[in-house]
Amino acid sequence: MKRLNLLCCCVASLLLLGTAEEVEDASEPTKRDRSHLENTLKLNEDKPADDFSGVLQRLRKIYHSSIKPLEQSYRYNELRQHEITDGEITSKPMVLFLGPWSVGKSSMINYLLGLDDTPYQLYTGAEPTTSEFTVIMHGPKLKTIEGIVMAADSARSFSPLEKFGQNFLEKLIGIEVPHKLLERVTFVDTPGIIENRKQQERGYPFNDVCQWFIDRADLIFVVFDPTKLDVGLELEMLFRQLKGRESQIRIILNKADSLATQELMRVYGALFWSLAPLINVTEPPRVYVSSFWPHEYHPDTHKDLFLKEEISLLEDLNQVIENRMENKIAFIRQHAIRVRIHALLVDRYLQTYKDKMTFFSDGELVFRDIVEDPDKFFIFKSILAKTNVSKFDLPNREAYKDFFGINPITGFKLLSQQCSYMGGCYLEKIEKAITRELPDLLGSIGLGKKPNVLSCDITGCGETPKNRYKKP
Repeated sequence: MKRLNLLCCCVASLLLLGTAEEVEDASEPTKRDRSHLENTLKLNEDKPADDFSGVLQRLRKIYHSSIKPLEQSYRYNELRQHEITDGEITSKPMVLFLGPWSVGKSSMINYLLGLDDTPYQLYTGAEPTTSEFTVIMHGPKLKTIEGIVMAADSARSFSPLEKFGQNFLEKLIGIEVPHKLLERVTFVDTPGIIENRKQQERGYPFNDVCQWFIDRADLIFVVFDPTKLDVGLELEMLFRQLKGRESQIRIILNKADSLATQELMRVYGALFWSLAPLINVTEPPRVYVSSFWPHEYHPDTHKDLFLKEEISLLEDLNQVIENRMENKIAFIRQHAIRVRIHALLVDRYLQTYKDKMTFFSDGELVFRDIVEDPDKFFIFKSILAKTNVSKFDLPNREAYKDFFGINPITGFKLLSQQCSYMGGCYLEKIEKAITRELPDLLGSIGLGKKPNVLSCDITGCGETPKNRYKKP
């Protein structure tokens, strides 16, 4: 009888142990297959990355010799507050993640890089977890870099962030990860937007910092989930800052497999309803609906649809990576166009001021009249008539009130006086860069030529600028 009782106890213990193991296995969600992600992003390819060193060297030369002199002479950075550094010219494409708190931004980065359950993964949770701006970049080993170090390193593209103060630098962190995807792209995770928190409580100018990253991002993912579709003041301000960058915005409705079909349709419609007043463009930005994390989709959901949406987003990301040099050259050219327009406007303000000044005039009153009502003096219209500038590229008139408030008009020279015997004229050099040099550099890549062919021996990176005014 004792043996029978002992045998029953052993059997019961084994059954309980087996049940516990089954419960433990059931509690661990199965991981999703990552082959589509690795194939789309070409993470399995062993071919070496394209060598664009010659193109970048030529691009730096064009910027420093043809664009920067006019930019500095007319203090363009004080109008736009966008200073281009060598680190920015040579930097990898930047992908920026924005959106409300706890919608899955950090989880999405972990999924794209396969960092889940590794020492490298970003911390995630249901509560607001990311309070810093986190830059995830490539490095030979796992390494954390403090914000003050990133800002002090001139070789990186983050040195201009120092202007936002030490409180912000304490909220900036860099993480180097040895991952193949990060050899070609940099991810930036941002603090989640919390509408009941005032901006001042962050201790630094949050919107200004976001604008800095927005201006430099090649792709911007604005992430939502089904529970956070409301648009408050901070999110509304963020979309105002995104104006003009609609082609780089991608809206992501994350955690879509948590909803039944009918609920998903309602949430999708509610998302468009919330965003419609904020995006004033004819064609709305692309919206991806899926669940971006490593676990399998919930049962009885549209798995095939979510997988296709995910592959489309990965193709979008890969396209930005593949076109990184074309986008870089186009960005520098766009910057040069804005610098040229700014210089023409300042020149026109200055010429009007000189024309209106007499021996008995009060210079301050004369220029105040010009700045308060530039249309009365046809300043902007004259630029459109004479220089083939699009009216859609003209800066805001109000911006020049602030600009001239800290930069007296008498501190500038006319464009006709910005010439030298050895260096030529600033205006002609930037126009040559816009119309010839940068398009030629862009065309050499688009025609399929090998990028490393554009070495200094061929392009003349080290040549001194030719002066067509110099007598033979």
